[in-house]
Amino acid sequence: MATSLLEKLEGLKTRFDEVADLIIQPDVIADQKRYMDLGRQYKQLEKIMDVYKRYKNVLDNIDEAREIIREGGDAEMVEMARMQLEESEPQVLPLEEEIKYLLIPRDPEDSKNAMVELRGGTGGDEAAIFAGDFYRMYSKYAESKGWRLEVMDFNEGTSGGYKEMIFKLSGEDVYGTMKFEAGVHRVQRVPATETQGRVHTSAATCIVMPEAEEFDIYIDPKDIRKDTFCSSGAGGQSVNTTYSAVRLTHIPTGIVAQCQDERSQLKNLEKCMTVLRSRLYEIEYQKRLEEEAKKRKSMVSSGDRSAKIRTYNYPQGRVTDHRIGLTLYNLADIMGGDIQKIIDELTIAENAEKLKEME
Repeated sequence: MATSLLEKLEGLKTRFDEVADLIIQPDVIADQKRYMDLGRQYKQLEKIMDVYKRYKNVLDNIDEAREIIREGGDAEMVEMARMQLEESEPQVLPLEEEIKYLLIPRDPEDSKNAMVELRGGTGGDEAAIFAGDFYRMYSKYAESKGWRLEVMDFNEGTSGGYKEMIFKLSGEDVYGTMKFEAGVHRVQRVPATETQGRVHTSAATCIVMPEAEEFDIYIDPKDIRKDTFCSSGAGGQSVNTTYSAVRLTHIPTGIVAQCQDERSQLKNLEKCMTVLRSRLYEIEYQKRLEEEAKKRKSMVSSGDRSAKIRTYNYPQGRVTDHRIGLTLYNLADIMGGDIQKIIDELTIAENAEKLKEME
């Protein structure tokens, strides 16, 4: 395996050097789309090159030690060579496994920021309250990852929480991490609104989209209808009495985006365009996801928004992810933003499916 793997890695080293040279060329820097694509390639290849150097160094150490042992000669040198061999040989397999996973083709969208939409589903007021808990969970998780969270729009529930909450997460590999959260999240608990102490089941839907840059998708200004209106909800007198809220309708598709979070109409318009662009971009992206899902089992929920992916059972303190049959009994920690274990397990399962496909 070592020879074929080294050949692959040497080919990638050539590409890495090419990308490193291209990324500093003035004509590439001037082309924003190409520059960002090459930047993403560079970051990914840099990770592989780091492991490649360690792997090659270990193989060289093994070859050198075997050569000294084969030639015999100075007893002390031979003993040192045996020690080097004993130290180096166990490192080969773990490094090869690490390289195999790094060589799995990455979705180019993974490195993008993410637009997240949470909506209270079945369960009325309790579903909106859960959507609020859900939002706090992701806020805490984003904080632990060092990501920036920016609210785009929201619609508060009558008894607390949110009927709808839309926010953007910015940082490293945000979409590649958050994409596993897309789907229906079901909660089983005694609602705050329940007087008889009965356990109810309600749900919230999570939609995760890669943020579309301006160059990812072109929207003809003639295809957009813009409406302005007075903001509602918290924000103070000036928010509620000026036409700062913006609603954009993409006429060909009927897709609507609105934003009322900012006091400035211009800022709301900018946010609204980001949401609209990402929703339109997602239509094409979902088609590709569905095609890939036909080839292999995917841990990422594609077009089927009704897929129940996870249950949060409060009486038992249990969280179950139905895609991989993972059950954890630390619900309080998870609702406090500690969801990395779930995402790691889903990533491993997804990569295992991709490896099967490669083989």
